[in-house]
Amino acid sequence: MTVPTEFRRAQRLDGIELSEIVQITERAAALRNQGVDVIALSTGEPDFPTPPHVVEAAHRAALEGDTRYPATAGKPALREAIAAQAGVEPAQVVISTGAKQVLANAMLATLDPGDEVIMCAPFWTSYADIVRLAGGVPVVLSARLDQGFKVTPDQLEDAITTRTRWVMLNSPSNPSGATYSAEELRALANLLLAYPNVWVLSDEIYEHLSYVLFTSFAKAAPELTDRLLTVNGVSKAYSMTGWRIGWGIGPQLLIRAMIAVQGQVTSGACSIAQAAALAAVTGPQDLLAERREAMRARRDLVVAGLNEAGLECQTPEGAFYVFPKCPAAMPDAPTFCRHLLDAEGVALVPGRAFGMGGHFRLSFAYGTETLEAGLARIARAVAGL
Repeated sequence: MTVPTEFRRAQRLDGIELSEIVQITERAAALRNQGVDVIALSTGEPDFPTPPHVVEAAHRAALEGDTRYPATAGKPALREAIAAQAGVEPAQVVISTGAKQVLANAMLATLDPGDEVIMCAPFWTSYADIVRLAGGVPVVLSARLDQGFKVTPDQLEDAITTRTRWVMLNSPSNPSGATYSAEELRALANLLLAYPNVWVLSDEIYEHLSYVLFTSFAKAAPELTDRLLTVNGVSKAYSMTGWRIGWGIGPQLLIRAMIAVQGQVTSGACSIAQAAALAAVTGPQDLLAERREAMRARRDLVVAGLNEAGLECQTPEGAFYVFPKCPAAMPDAPTFCRHLLDAEGVALVPGRAFGMGGHFRLSFAYGTETLEAGLARIARAVAGL
């Protein structure tokens, strides 16, 4: 009889666990299964259905036998459509299994141990862990509430070292909704012109959910496109989170390196999902404005409700999240979020998951009735502190 050896976890996983967002969402689901009345406002997933013509395109692709291995870089028609919209060559586009894989491919393709990646807190929870998995070092800049959750050129310059490899930007932002103006992006780009070895990753997954004029980094700083990776996808704008299609747009040398990584991890993204994505980006676009306006109304409802409850909440300029401060009576976000879940059955995400304590994230990608019920419970919990 053989004795099993002790499991040894790789050092690259030190400090890396299942996302706190996922943990909270799963805990809320478990409580529901036990009969507890829980309102989960924790998930970054629009509640709208995938557009019918997109579903029909996937069904048609399956029926027509589009079920073989796709090209690792993505189906030519989808790459061509995305390239045409961005004004680049198809060879500058890679299709991946979600925008998260685009991020991972880029970091694995470019980072050596000890290379630094600057990111601005609050940031999407996976940024830092992806960088660590690739051997890099996250360098976190605090973009506080009083600066609109946006990093300044002076902050950025102070953080750049000889080991800096990337600057990660997310506009509109998850979790704050902060959206950089063309002038703000231009100011950051002017600084980066002096640092030719520093690349920019611009995560623009919420492009079509901006309540102010959206400007892509590529448009604001065309002279930096030779060291810019733009990340986008269909998950948020078209309610296609489960279809898992994202893409990266960048210089061909970078894209080729990312394709090499992808070829050894997943190969090409799902052929049927790519057919659906092609229908999304080339089909009717009226739904984008309609859904954005619906989200704007939800945003205004939530911001007003939270401020009336005594929580300081800035009006986000994009995405579908708010990032309020915790109440003065309970300023520790994990404690406050646990209190809300235990006392009122409301699931929210503490700001530490996004690199900034003292705040929490609430997603308003839910129906008005659910949001109103959640706001009433939050107000009751705050009033009782």
